[in-house]
Amino acid sequence: MRVGLFVTCLVDMMRPRIGFATLKLLENAGCEVAVPPNQTCCGQPGFNSGDRESGRVMARRFLADFESFDYVVAPSGSCTGMIRSHYGELFPDDTALQHRLNALSQRTFELTDFLVTVLKVERLDSSFQGTITYHDSCSGLRELNVKHQPRQLMEQVTGAQLHEMSKPELCCGFGGTFSIKLGEIATRMADNKCQDALATKADAIVGGDLGCLLNIEGRLRRLGDDTTQVLHVAEVLAGPELGQV
Repeated sequence: MRVGLFVTCLVDMMRPRIGFATLKLLENAGCEVAVPPNQTCCGQPGFNSGDRESGRVMARRFLADFESFDYVVAPSGSCTGMIRSHYGELFPDDTALQHRLNALSQRTFELTDFLVTVLKVERLDSSFQGTITYHDSCSGLRELNVKHQPRQLMEQVTGAQLHEMSKPELCCGFGGTFSIKLGEIATRMADNKCQDALATKADAIVGGDLGCLLNIEGRLRRLGDDTTQVLHVAEVLAGPELGQV
């Protein structure tokens, strides 16, 4: 099975170890993984801001980079949601291109969904000594139905104990350009999320989208919390040599 790894912009620029953790998980599950060197943004920032043309440019780039693979996997519900839910909207007058994009989007998966739904992973050789609380990111949850998959995988991590927030599905306030355009509202939402997470007394806040995690971690540090870890689920699942750096 040939899998194309879509690293995503944020992972590439802000926390590359998530990409390496994803690569490790896929290879350990028996996949032949390649990382196309010319890959770039999925186009979501422009698309969400009304710039459909930049979305079309990025969709064509994605098609050129990944169409030859059996599957495409990304450590991001947000980027995967853009590809699966919105690429088909970009070319209403080009039936042939729309068909190719739709076919590729159906082979594109968020990481935990791919591990559980496609690969049927039932055993992970990893450990995490401590308690975890999990934040459900909006796009992964609402566009891809990613909810049980990360929790099912974290149950396989030796030593990890899940302490659920009272409202794990509540938005953290990031929302891409939302947090820039409506900063005061976004900050209050981030505060609410941090308070809910801290109430669990978990050692680490874990999620599947780096944008959310950077938002949560940034707010935690500004509130004076320098001890709570904020980790991508791939970092936890891949093991301590990649996860707790």
